[in-house]
Amino acid sequence: MSNVAIVTDSASDLPLPVADALGIRVVPLLVRFGADEYRAGVDLSTDDFWKRMLAPDAPFPTTAAAAPGAFAEAFAASFAAGAASVVCVTVGSRLSGTFASAEIGAQQHPGREIHVVDSTSASMGTGHLAMLAAERAVAGWTGTAIAAMVRERAADLELYVALDTLEYLRKGGRLSAARAAIGTMLAVKPIITVVDGLVETVDRVRTRARARERVIELLTAHPVERIAILQTVTDDIEAFRDTVMRLVPGGVDPAHVSIRTVGPSVGPHLGPGVVGAAMLLRR
Repeated sequence: MSNVAIVTDSASDLPLPVADALGIRVVPLLVRFGADEYRAGVDLSTDDFWKRMLAPDAPFPTTAAAAPGAFAEAFAASFAAGAASVVCVTVGSRLSGTFASAEIGAQQHPGREIHVVDSTSASMGTGHLAMLAAERAVAGWTGTAIAAMVRERAADLELYVALDTLEYLRKGGRLSAARAAIGTMLAVKPIITVVDGLVETVDRVRTRARARERVIELLTAHPVERIAILQTVTDDIEAFRDTVMRLVPGGVDPAHVSIRTVGPSVGPHLGPGVVGAAMLLRR
């Protein structure tokens, strides 16, 4: 094991096999369907989440940050496994209370070197940074150096997704009712991003086809180091990926291209029919 352990949360949308292969511990956020509560990725898989989300008369799911104790346990397990320090990369602090929970969890290990880093992003935006951190840990970087690198590279993240509706963001409390109502009244397909840790609407177009075209334009405006195509129960996602890869300036190493289904921690805020990507821009 590396001297530096990497921890993230389930809002990173890192599949557990990928996280395990990289030695990344994933702390689950909570997902609730009515009175039923689940730990994302532990008690409720991504596939099962979407089946339940789309079931007739299913209660609208809500999410909650992981408890500080869950992070404290992940940090303790990392130290018990031989780590000298921990770097924890969380979903954006302005999107979730998870960052604050991780900081409180770190305080339960006085005298230990724990760096809690705000990704300022979500889904594979956070995931990209956690993977970078794990790669640097294997390469022998110190925890301090990894944390500084992650904070610096957060500025290189871009995330764009086209939604079928703003209604899920409104229900999840990530968008004002007024903004959601505008999108609904106009019957448009909104395209959103995350700027300075907050969800912002980039554009609104009339059709799903045009929304895909516009997202592709946004995703292929700059050279890209790595990219994760994001989808939530979406058709033709491979064709979407192939189009993006063909148009990205300078191309992308296939080893750094993936397709990820948005999971239970972020999916309730987006709803089905989403397509887009989280990218780490090339320097």
